[in-house]
Parts: sequence; structure tokens; C-alpha cells
Amino acid sequence: MTKTTYLTTANGAPIAEDNNSISAGEHGPLTFDNYRLFEKLAHFNRERIPERIVHARGYGAHGTFTLTKDLSDLSLAKFLHGTNKKTDIFLRFSTVAGGQDSGDFVRDVRGFALRFYTEEGNYDIVGNNTPVFFVRDPAKFPDFIHSQKKDPKTNLPEPAHHYEFWASNPQSMHQITILMSDRGIPKSLRHMNGYGSHTLSMWNDKGERVWVKWHFKTNQGIETLTNEEAAKMPADGMQADLVHSIDKGDFPSWSVKIQVMTEDQAKRYAINPFDLTKVWPHSDFPLMEIGQLELNRNVENYFAETEQAAFAPSNMVPGVGASPDKMLQGRLFAYADAHRYRLGVNNQQLPVNRPQCPVHNYQRDGLMAQGAQCPFSGHNQNSSVNFYPNDREDTPKPKPEVAEPPMPLAENAWIKAYDTRDEDNYSQAGELFRLMSEDQKQQLARNIAGGLGRATESVQKRMIQHFTLCDPDYGMRVQAELEG
Repeated sequence: MTKTTYLTTANGAPIAEDNNSISAGEHGPLTFDNYRLFEKLAHFNRERIPERIVHARGYGAHGTFTLTKDLSDLSLAKFLHGTNKKTDIFLRFSTVAGGQDSGDFVRDVRGFALRFYTEEGNYDIVGNNTPVFFVRDPAKFPDFIHSQKKDPKTNLPEPAHHYEFWASNPQSMHQITILMSDRGIPKSLRHMNGYGSHTLSMWNDKGERVWVKWHFKTNQGIETLTNEEAAKMPADGMQADLVHSIDKGDFPSWSVKIQVMTEDQAKRYAINPFDLTKVWPHSDFPLMEIGQLELNRNVENYFAETEQAAFAPSNMVPGVGASPDKMLQGRLFAYADAHRYRLGVNNQQLPVNRPQCPVHNYQRDGLMAQGAQCPFSGHNQNSSVNFYPNDREDTPKPKPEVAEPPMPLAENAWIKAYDTRDEDNYSQAGELFRLMSEDQKQQLARNIAGGLGRATESVQKRMIQHFTLCDPDYGMRVQAELEG
């Protein structure tokens, strides 16, 4: 016999009636002892939390990372030691510029945020489906995002604003060329690559550091849509495709690869290896396959898992680290701070964010802190002393052997704001353009002209100059589309 489950209030008390409110007579007003009604309405009023400013429209799933190449020579991180070692992961895809009300098939960069639940803590790689980004300095990030959002007066998308920003920031040319190409609208989340994008680091037990870039190559193959094909797709088609493919056992997977650069190579390399607007050529730094990523379990509750997942590049474990990448440096602060605002200071105690290993520190209290009775790591540290150093033998101590090796500054480095506008903003965008087929080049020019045509004459002129500096044919094609 199935046991009956009874409806209760939030404090656990059984509810006798949940269809009708208490009133003074059948047709009279409600009374002030409708505590069940008040609880329902008050909670309903607070069901929504602030949406992410970027990456608001998200899609998530659980899965497994299987290590196929031992990396103990490169990293202390235990999840990278051995072969056939499995680590639980959570992957959140997203659009970037639009809000939760945007469609799945807009032309936009896609977020590819990956969490490894390692035995030493959570390691997050916060990337996109492109290997580069629009800006290289975090000071320009709020301005760039504002230019991509809806017009503050009309509350409507305005492509002219995109190009007005890009016209003054040619560092965006590489990313624009990818976004406006035939890869700008993936057919599904399963049919696109992911990239860590930033230059990250690893170090081993000898204190030797290398710089790395992470790549996640789809095993389903790259498939994309044209603007016309995308317009016919359902608004939530990507979400449905991901859920249904996992439900029927058609688990999407990616080959995990890294590029490796030594510190000495970085000092001598022709381009700045920490510039987020540039790639490392595979001819100089070949891809090394290290494992497989598979998504095999859908979320049970979208809000609790996908919406409350709080990824941050500051979530690192011993043996992996950051780099002098300026955008990464800004995100080390901004991501975690955004989650403290959206979800509260104890957001890492939420199930989707909590580590699978014990948590021991001297952080205490704050909104929604979990007590000692909570059956998972990350609670409010029981009744233990709340300061360090202390004289107790059984309290947490630092572990010096996992310290990251020191990173020297450039010789005679001066502290000031460095202008990078005159760096090479065009070569890699031009190289990408020249790799495209005739059809791809025409799609690119047509996609650009569609939005650029709404911009002012001054913006159009400057953008044509930028495209021409990438490749003369690039500029001529866009000019022809504008005039056509």
C-alpha cells in the first residue's frame, strides 16, 4: 500500500484545506488568521531572484569527466592524475547578451560554464563556445554589455549600438568575425564546441608552472543555422533538445583537450598569450586530448540547479590557477561577487554549488547559513572556534605544500593604465576570414550588413575600415552588402 503524503505548511504542520481561504461568512471578507494564505502569497511574491546580467538564459545538466591521459607531470590536481578516473561535473550553457525572455536561437555567443566536483573542491572553468572574446580589459566589459542590451529608452534590441561600440573598439574584430559567421547560431547545445577561452595555469609538485587553454570539442559534430532557419525554430528549442536527448539515453559528449605553453615560451612568443582576443595557433601549440566529457543526467529542478548554479573562475583547486589575463583577473572578483548579490553570501552551501569534499574554514554566519545539523559539507562550522590562528589542535590549518609557485612581474614594471588600442587587432580576424569558403564569406558579410545598416554613416565608415584592415576582401564584401 502506498503511504499517503500529506500537504504541510513550510514549518511542517499538516494542512486541512488548501482550496479555499477563511472568510467571515460565505460571501464576506477574508479574516486575518489566514496564515496559510499569507504564507503562500508572501512566498509567491519572492519566487524570483535577480536574473544574471549576462548569461541569464541558461540550460544545465549533470555528467561525468573521464580522464584518459595522466597529467601528474603538469599539475598537482588529483582529478588530473591517473587514467580512466571519473569526476562528477555540472555544465551550464547559456546565451550571453539577452535576458531570460530572449529566444534560444538568437545570434549570440553561448556560455559554456563547467564545474568539476573534485575530491579537493570545486574547480570551475567559465568559458564560451568561442575561443576569444570581444574585449581584453575588464574596464570595458560593462560598456560592452550595455551596448548589447536593449535600448534604455525603447527597451528594444538595437544593433546600431553594437556597431557603435565595436567601431571604437577594434579589439572586437576577431570575435565579431566568429559571431557573424555561419557559426553564430548553433543548431543545438550538443552541436557546438566549448572553450575555457582564458589562459589558465597548471603547476606540478616541482613548482613548475605551464600556461594552458582548455578546449571541449563536440563529438556530435558542429552544426549551425542560418538566420532564416533560426527564425523558424521554437523559442525554447535548445532547452527541449538537451532535455530530450539525455532522457532517451543519447548522451552528448565532448573530447577534452588542452594547449600547453611553458613560461619561457610565453616570454618569447610573438603575441601576448594572455590576450583574450587572440588564440594560440595550433601549429605552435597543438591540442592534446586528455579526456571525455559526457552529460548523462538532467536536472530535477531547473531553479534549484541551473538557475542557482554559481560558477566562478575563483573556484580553483591545488595544481590549477589563473594567469595575467586581465579579463580573467577582473572575473576572479566579479563572478563570485555577482553570486553573493543574487543568491547570498552562503550560495556555496546550496546543493548544486556545495563541494563533494569537507569544507573547513573560519567564515561564519550571514544570510541562510546552514547549522551543524545539516548533513553536508559547508555548514556553519559547528561550535568550533571562529578565528585563526588559535591554540586548538583540532581546528583547520593551512596546507603549505599546495601553495602556487610565485609569479615574477615583468622587469621594471610600472603601475599605470596601459593603452592597448594600437595592438594588432586585425591579423587573426583576417586569418579566420581567409579560411572561410565563398559561401561562408558571403554569409558573414550579409549578417554584418543586416545590423550595421542601422548604424550611423560614421559608424559604418569606421567599421568598413576595420574590416578592410583584417582583409581588403572582407571590407569590400561588407561594403557591397550595405550598398546592395
